[in-house]
Amino acid sequence: MAEPLLIVIAPPAERSLALLDRLPGETRIIAGDTVERFQDAPVEEAGVVLTTGPLSGLLRPLWPRFRNVKWIHSLSAGLDNTLFPELVESSIPLTNSRGVYARSLAEFALAGMLWFAKDLDRMRTNQRLGRWAQFDVDELAGRTLGIVGYGEIGHAVATRAKAFQMRVHALRRRPDLSRADAFVDRVYQAGELLDLCAASDYLLASAPLTPATQGMLGEPQFRALKPSSIFINLGRGPVAVESALVRALRERWIRGAVLDVYEREPLPDGHPFYELENVLLSPHCADHTATWTEDSMLLFLDNYERFRKGEPLRNVADKRNGY
Repeated sequence: MAEPLLIVIAPPAERSLALLDRLPGETRIIAGDTVERFQDAPVEEAGVVLTTGPLSGLLRPLWPRFRNVKWIHSLSAGLDNTLFPELVESSIPLTNSRGVYARSLAEFALAGMLWFAKDLDRMRTNQRLGRWAQFDVDELAGRTLGIVGYGEIGHAVATRAKAFQMRVHALRRRPDLSRADAFVDRVYQAGELLDLCAASDYLLASAPLTPATQGMLGEPQFRALKPSSIFINLGRGPVAVESALVRALRERWIRGAVLDVYEREPLPDGHPFYELENVLLSPHCADHTATWTEDSMLLFLDNYERFRKGEPLRNVADKRNGY
């Protein structure tokens, strides 16, 4: 059987695209990062579409021409920029890179917790000033980590938190899926979010961005946290109401925050987060390891081989629920 035409929505010079050389030699590939690039291409013949998250918006204008597409894959984990009604309603399976970035993000979460527990910023300040000033530090052992969105990232953080002897409380849409999870001490339902916040010394947001999760962490939730609590966001920026978070940090409703994602990226010049000393910022690169783009491409290559053999695909998304 002839290999299907593969449409790649990505900058043609993207380094990780070199790994597509591992596809069968007869595979036809057309790559582009603008609608114009595909204007004269035989898009109607495409059987597979590969897209990067930032350029997933090109899927919709090309959609009427996807007459023979059997499968779409996103190199990103989040699908909020990828989904649109026609795709959701279609029978075309959509897969993503869920889980590829969980390990490095989990390590960043632990680094952020330790940053505050050991007050590393204070240590560095004293070192820079040549000041010998002892102070008490905290331990993660015995502290409660609350996780909002217990998916791949949440689970990866939980396994590492348990190694530090932390308690793990998790909120998820289907609590029954974690009732027997050895890494979770207590599972919460959606209506118990304030209870989770009140119990958490560290609150991790690792939920996907959907209509149900957008703005789910706002003033009531930040006020429910302890004054000593740390908020960590590794999922999607708009899951938290940024104005409420800024106020919570300024007025010390909470001790601090560890952030990798924001409502608007890049974070605008003059944003309050830059000036707040109780915030640890990552410019959305906590998962940018030396091989992060290659790792996501390798997952696609594995799925492509499964597609060719008619085997079940990995990471098939729940399009209606947005992840």
